[in-house]
Amino acid sequence: MTQIGKPSRHRRLYGDARAAMTKKLVHMYRHQKMSIRAIADELDRSYGFVHRILRDSGIALRSRGGVRTREHPHPLPTTGRTETP
Repeated sequence: MTQIGKPSRHRRLYGDARAAMTKKLVHMYRHQKMSIRAIADELDRSYGFVHRILRDSGIALRSRGGVRTREHPHPLPTTGRTETP
């Protein structure tokens, strides 16, 4: 079986090694909810490499910026005025 720990940063992956890396990246991104940057740092790979492998795998990438809520967690106090001076 192919080792998929921390391969050399600039080593190209083909065949079974690439398939194993794709499976690992998809698991880290989808199931462990890691960001592309966090995956790249952990595996000592570039952001572009991780992004390209995930994109080529066909999974839906999350939107940028993290989790957003519909309402502001700490709403600004209202003054009761309806018009601006």
